[in-house]
Amino acid sequence: MAKINSNYQKLAAGYLFPEIGRRVSAFTAANPDAKVIRLGIGDVVLPLAEPIRKAIDAGVEELGHIESFKGYGPEQGYEFLRQAIADHFQSQGADVAADEVFVSDGSKCDTGNIQEIFSTDAVVAVTDPVYPVYVDTNVMAGRTGAADASGRYEGLVYMPCTVENGFDPELPTGHVDLIYLCSPNNPTGAVLSREALQKWVDYAKANESIILFDSAYEAYISDPSLVRSIYEIPGARDVAIEFRSFSKTAGFTGVRCAYTVVPKSVQARNENGELVSLHTLWSRRQTTKFNGVSYPIQKGAAAVFTPEGQAAIKETIAYYMENARLIREGLAEAGIAVYGGVHAPYIWLKTPGNITSWEFFDLLLSKAHVVGTPGSGFGSSGEGYFRLSAFGVRENVIEAVSRIKALKL
Repeated sequence: MAKINSNYQKLAAGYLFPEIGRRVSAFTAANPDAKVIRLGIGDVVLPLAEPIRKAIDAGVEELGHIESFKGYGPEQGYEFLRQAIADHFQSQGADVAADEVFVSDGSKCDTGNIQEIFSTDAVVAVTDPVYPVYVDTNVMAGRTGAADASGRYEGLVYMPCTVENGFDPELPTGHVDLIYLCSPNNPTGAVLSREALQKWVDYAKANESIILFDSAYEAYISDPSLVRSIYEIPGARDVAIEFRSFSKTAGFTGVRCAYTVVPKSVQARNENGELVSLHTLWSRRQTTKFNGVSYPIQKGAAAVFTPEGQAAIKETIAYYMENARLIREGLAEAGIAVYGGVHAPYIWLKTPGNITSWEFFDLLLSKAHVVGTPGSGFGSSGEGYFRLSAFGVRENVIEAVSRIKALKL
């Protein structure tokens, strides 16, 4: 009889968002007249901007004529999109070449798949709280033992991000091989400073570590002094891989397009101690396991970087950030401690009293008919906290804040 990969059985409970969906489905089935407002999963609500729609339409039109029809495209992405992405990085002060860009169907996929090119005995460090994909994919790969009562896996190095340290994780006391960083952070909404990122780059260079830098929300940064790309930091091209997405910046959550940058200068060692190009390994992985993003969608993604596209997505981001302001300020008026929501579309709040994050989830759902995300789903340091998303229709956001304030927590 075939045997399973037993590492999957180490995964604690269900994946966070399916569990939320299960509880919401049970509630709505029992309360069919309840108007549930969902501010949990980070899914966008505004439509694709017109310049992007027109570019996608034009791409589809090309596929309808024999002289412009295209079949399989390059797995790494079409040159026109890779060059537009590289030019955008350059405009932000980050040195990135077009052939260092790999277009994909999502940064969730890439941050989950990147671990495949590293050895199974690599020591992995993650922030806590953390985006669950970073942890779960390493569990699936066999890099951990079982989870303890708090949900932490044996073998992973956890770096707490708390109110006390300003959500700025401390360097590991020992050696780690892979370091997952997310800035602006999901779920806390915190942004790592230039000085903090330089500290991490210096650590990585001294320890021959690799930083896996998730900057999916960089477009939400409004302070020009803050870092958008880790490649703005001297030395980062030798030790960092960066992940970005069109999902939250241009409304591509259902369209699917993202990109990962693997500089040709970033290397790691093989079992003989020889230096190997990670760019080459990732290219081999993608060309083996991925057939590329569709041509019309890449045409739409390229339109994001036109002047018209940039103006349109700035309007979209401003809409969501106004939602974030309304949530942040409304909850603060209600006496709830709130964090984030300034350079990120997430508000991280302290649950009132001594109730757990899942108890607060059930309270909001049953009493206010509002859905959020329990902090404990992001790790043990997330217990006692809760995430609300600014991705909602304005009227619903205003009503949700009003309902929460009415609970007089």
